[in-house]
Amino acid sequence: MKKRLVWKLLLINLPVTAVTIGIIWLAIDHLAAGYFMALMEKYMVSPTETHQAFLTAVHETLLWASLAALLLALLLSYLLTRRVLRPLSALTRATRAVAAGRYETRVLPTADDEVGELAAAFNRMADSLERVEELRRTMVADVAHELRTPLTNLRGYLEGLSDGVIPPEKPTLGMLQAEVLRLVHLVEDLGRLARAEAAGAVLHRENVALHQAVDQLLALERPNLEAKRLTVTVDIPPGLEVSADRDKLLQALRNLLENAWKYTPAGGRVEIAAEGEEGTVRVEFENSGPGIPRQDLPFIFERFYRGDPSRSRAAGGGGIGLAIVREIVRAHGGRVGAESEEGRTRVWLELPDAE
Repeated sequence: MKKRLVWKLLLINLPVTAVTIGIIWLAIDHLAAGYFMALMEKYMVSPTETHQAFLTAVHETLLWASLAALLLALLLSYLLTRRVLRPLSALTRATRAVAAGRYETRVLPTADDEVGELAAAFNRMADSLERVEELRRTMVADVAHELRTPLTNLRGYLEGLSDGVIPPEKPTLGMLQAEVLRLVHLVEDLGRLARAEAAGAVLHRENVALHQAVDQLLALERPNLEAKRLTVTVDIPPGLEVSADRDKLLQALRNLLENAWKYTPAGGRVEIAAEGEEGTVRVEFENSGPGIPRQDLPFIFERFYRGDPSRSRAAGGGGIGLAIVREIVRAHGGRVGAESEEGRTRVWLELPDAE
């Protein structure tokens, strides 16, 4: 492929050189010959042999000069083409490596030009693919772990019940029911994530009043908020609306609210605020408590990502809630983000305002 491209680029010089030689040749035959004839007549010199000798000499000189120019042009073009194609060949090899699953492959930008920009874009793509692959492996491991623990418990207790080693008492049956519900919740989370990823194809947009939506969610979560003695403040203008699918928006807001109160220490606070700005509405959920480590912050919206697995499992999280939020907001053409420091964490989303 490289050789074919080299020859194509080199052959571009041939038509240009041929046309240039042809024009000069015709110009000499048509113009220079006439001037030469007039000069010969002025000085009473027989033009026949001299004219022919003149044309022959000029044509030979033109041919040698054209050949030298063509060879020089081909040499320079070949060297330049090789220099341009060398990083492209490296990109081709790197692309094949990435296609084979070696996502750590990178290319070294050799110049600050279009080819260098292409190499930098390839490296960014490889970084993204490598991160996605790492998250995929982590997701598979996490799903396997989340399934293995309750299934192992269920298997052990069912074998004990079957062998008569464990009596079928109410606490034992309640524990088995809790393990089954844990499996059900995980499967439901996976189903919600799949539906969120396909949300863009089935959006039923309408104008949704944010204050009413948040009040509805607070009423549902009130027992959990009261159990942890959390102080909740809401700062949303009464008339603020967004253009969104009501059910999917409620799912996203509920996930953010659950994420806020679950990771807020007892007696802490949760603040919910929203404001409109330049065609969009920004909704923020802020909670007190330990912040998110800086190295984990860029990945909290990835599925099954948990910077502290033990902390997440203690709170009952599977690492899916914020991933669902991101997919729902993206389907609406919005954005999500998070900010955190010691003592507080703020998660926000932006959606188009009401039409």
